[in-house]
Amino acid sequence: MMSNNNNPTLRKTRTFLLKKSDSMQLPTVQPMEVFPKRSASLRFPTSPQLVLGEEMLHFSHPQHPLSHVNLPDLFTCAGCKEYGAGKRFTCQQCDYQLHDFCALAPPALKSHPFHCQHQLVFYSKPVKGGIAQSKCDVCNKPIKGYAFRCGACSFQMHPCCAMLSSEISLLYVHPHTLRLLPASTTLSSGSDPSFVCGECRRKRSGTRVYHCTVCDYHLHAVCAKNMINGLHENGIKNREKPSMLGTAARLASQVVIEFIGGLMEGLGEGVAEVFVQNVTRSGRGNGRGR
Repeated sequence: MMSNNNNPTLRKTRTFLLKKSDSMQLPTVQPMEVFPKRSASLRFPTSPQLVLGEEMLHFSHPQHPLSHVNLPDLFTCAGCKEYGAGKRFTCQQCDYQLHDFCALAPPALKSHPFHCQHQLVFYSKPVKGGIAQSKCDVCNKPIKGYAFRCGACSFQMHPCCAMLSSEISLLYVHPHTLRLLPASTTLSSGSDPSFVCGECRRKRSGTRVYHCTVCDYHLHAVCAKNMINGLHENGIKNREKPSMLGTAARLASQVVIEFIGGLMEGLGEGVAEVFVQNVTRSGRGNGRGR
């Protein structure tokens, strides 16, 4: 019997193991030395290199392999705890998902343009600081998971922020090169920025800012992150997670307002009742006098 050669053959995908090293939770690779200035994002040195359709066993989820896929839906990265869309590593058996740059983050970054004076080390857990969470020195958002942290000082940033550079070119957002302003001009406490971001159309203090080298266009670093994590590419906007302190403050305010409203209502009822009683007593007294 002749074999049927028209049957399609299944393509096998490679599966590899990403082990946890002793000093870090990622395989040992050489720290990054050179960063391109005009790319939309930086490329981390990773080992091994991946293509869509491959699988990996990540140290953070050793029970199941993670598949490299590209999906347009919104997800929350289990590593950095931030939103993402598009390319990711996802578990086919549960809801575990990682940004591709979080799954492939190197154990250390050297001479990063945001903090070139010290080496930045990858950490899989945030700093324990009580109720107040530590914040990223680039986007000013809380760090709840994966982060690059300096051992010599307090500098730290999200893996997504580490993908940004001191100069970026985002032609689908702005036709000119954008350059990062010095931290001293954008991170000073109590400062009121005089410029409006060209992406979110708002003023915002605390976050680093890019400015155009040709015109007066500005872009928040926290908004530039959406060009890296896939939100902008997949048309997802304004998906910032509310902070725990902000939520608690809003709930406390609501409770206080309801309490005062109830108190005023009770006082109003009491005053009205006293007024009716006084009127009734006055009427009775006039009746006796006649």
